[in-house]
Amino acid sequence: MTTTDHGTASNDLSDRLAITRGVMNMFESWGLQAEEIMALLDMQGKARHLSQYRYNKPLPDSPDIMRRVEYLVRIDDALRTTYPTNPNMGKRWLRQRNHKFNRHSPLSMMIGDGEQGMIYVLSRLDCTFAWDQSGSTPC
Repeated sequence: MTTTDHGTASNDLSDRLAITRGVMNMFESWGLQAEEIMALLDMQGKARHLSQYRYNKPLPDSPDIMRRVEYLVRIDDALRTTYPTNPNMGKRWLRQRNHKFNRHSPLSMMIGDGEQGMIYVLSRLDCTFAWDQSGSTPC
């Protein structure tokens, strides 16, 4: 392994650790339980092992998990845009039943329907997401 290769691997690990810490902080701000986090990320194992990701271990390098993380981060960004003056509203909105989600909470949709549930929630929060699939045309 060359120095350059080692540096890239080290940067990749550093980046993954930073992403993991940010995502875990996001989950904490949402008030999620370990079981809910495991379900959102579709991770197997015991929920009590989740604490290792808060400090020194990156999330698994899985395309499926990273795609889910991307959706969840975009949902978090959309919640901050939707409720710019009250950061606690996003946490509340995630758990509140909503007629747009057939009287389910957005969180229960994301857990129950997996990635498709995340896409559905994100498309309801962020009008720019899936714009090309909406049938709308640019001006």
